[in-house]
Amino acid sequence: MTLRIHRPLAGLLLAVLPALAPVGTGLAGERSDTEASTHLYKAEIALHRTEYLEAAREYRLAAEQSDNVEIAVQATRVASSYGFSEEALRSAERWLELQPESDEALFHLARLQLRTGDTRAATRSFRKLLEQKGDPGDESGERDQDDIDQQMLSLTGVLGEEEDAEAAYKVMQSIARPYKDSAAANYATAVIAVQAGEIKDARKLAERALELEPGEWLRMRTKLLYGRILLLEGNEDEAISYVARIIGDNPQPDPAARMELALLMMSAGRDDDALSQVNQIQYETGNNPDALRLMAIINFRQENLDAAREDFEDLLATGQHSMDALYYLARIADYRGDVDRAIGLYSKVTTGGHAVMSQRRAAALTAIERQAPESAMSRLEEFARNQPMYAVDMIQSKAQLLAAMERYPEALEYYDRMLAYRPESESVMLGRAELLLRMDRVDDSVAQYRAAVKRWPESALSLNALGYTLADRTDRYRDAEKYIKKAIKLDPDNPAIIDSLGWVLHKLGKNEEALVELERAYAMFDDPEVAAHIVEVLAALDREAEALEVLVAAEEKTPESKLLADVRERVFPAVE
Repeated sequence: MTLRIHRPLAGLLLAVLPALAPVGTGLAGERSDTEASTHLYKAEIALHRTEYLEAAREYRLAAEQSDNVEIAVQATRVASSYGFSEEALRSAERWLELQPESDEALFHLARLQLRTGDTRAATRSFRKLLEQKGDPGDESGERDQDDIDQQMLSLTGVLGEEEDAEAAYKVMQSIARPYKDSAAANYATAVIAVQAGEIKDARKLAERALELEPGEWLRMRTKLLYGRILLLEGNEDEAISYVARIIGDNPQPDPAARMELALLMMSAGRDDDALSQVNQIQYETGNNPDALRLMAIINFRQENLDAAREDFEDLLATGQHSMDALYYLARIADYRGDVDRAIGLYSKVTTGGHAVMSQRRAAALTAIERQAPESAMSRLEEFARNQPMYAVDMIQSKAQLLAAMERYPEALEYYDRMLAYRPESESVMLGRAELLLRMDRVDDSVAQYRAAVKRWPESALSLNALGYTLADRTDRYRDAEKYIKKAIKLDPDNPAIIDSLGWVLHKLGKNEEALVELERAYAMFDDPEVAAHIVEVLAALDREAEALEVLVAAEEKTPESKLLADVRERVFPAVE
């Protein structure tokens, strides 16, 4: 039976990703039954052994050997869930080959084409989905413009979830090109342009959408988007005034407008004003979960922890934004030293943007504060079994936990596995390089950092990591300076890079210049490592009294810092 789209694509995204279930070898079908069954058996064994990439490959091979569409579906879902887009793409192609009328197969294929960098193919596939006729009983085959507009709007939820925002924007532009006179298409493209950082394009698109006189709902959303664009252009006051006028001109203000105004005020550092807007939403609408969430976050930001805890508990009771509520309640308990409560709450954050961070923190507290490292590792393994979409992230979490416990050889094994799974991940490559440095394998670490810079030549993060390592652990100071200066051009206000610049200037003997940069970094980022650098530079300038003053103040803030202890031992060995 042909599946047609009768709902937004964002809804379809959720509908086609049910929980993974084992595929029995009985699904192999008639063609190449033995070979397909063998691959299915190997796939299930690989999953049991947590060999995720091998499992994805075996499922894909089974799909290629069988005419049973269920195997192709499972192969696509397994590979997608574990983030192996190349394998998932080949399985999705097989799925569509076996079931050419399946919108679900085509939808998966479009997303995977985008994720593997084939934006032209992704555009064709998404466009084909959009152009499917909406009513199977309509013999004309033509889509109603309202239906097309709805699908264009739904694409913002789909493309907005993609990590490569620039590629997503490129696809959105191509899809929207035939609909230049559609307010919805212009608005949808503007949304993706904002996410891609193409703010000038976003402004033009939003202005065009408003010129086309959209309906009330879309007009309001476009205006609110325009206000956000003004903020991103650096016009904070203008953005706030613009959205405030929208509210003032409406006798019954849309709560979304007040929410947007509150967010703009928060971005401008006006938390108290933002809180006033949230309170007004609550007054006008009653118990609004979105407003309650924002109120709780503002109180958390302002370190009003008792109020924040009450707000998040109230939010939890509404049944909405539960993962956010649990996460922040866990952070409050963590901050207050209530380790058992923090572990319990972090453990309950099982989906959403805070899931990985929460599980890592729960494991770290279990291993270090409760001194139960094996229990912590088991916790991560169990979460990986229960939530396959985070399984590969849990491998990295294990590596980080083992590194924190100074079990470096075991940590390196997990990093090597991660690098095989995610060869295009900058964070994995840099994490492995940092681990090698901790193991005093300086040359290997530098080689890994150089590989990262070669792969991401415009990444301030990789450039700074390489430059700082060269400055701190080798005598190649000129090379270090070159990389750090390139990094600071890319990210001029990053205190970590400014600290690196100060440190390499010190190594080059330019201590007066170094002190200026280090003090600038310290004013932005009160960190013991920066303080340790300032102490060393002041001592090199024969300003020991000032150096000791900085050291003592930093020790009071972070008495457990090994860096500060090392500096004291080297610079002030005779001072108690």
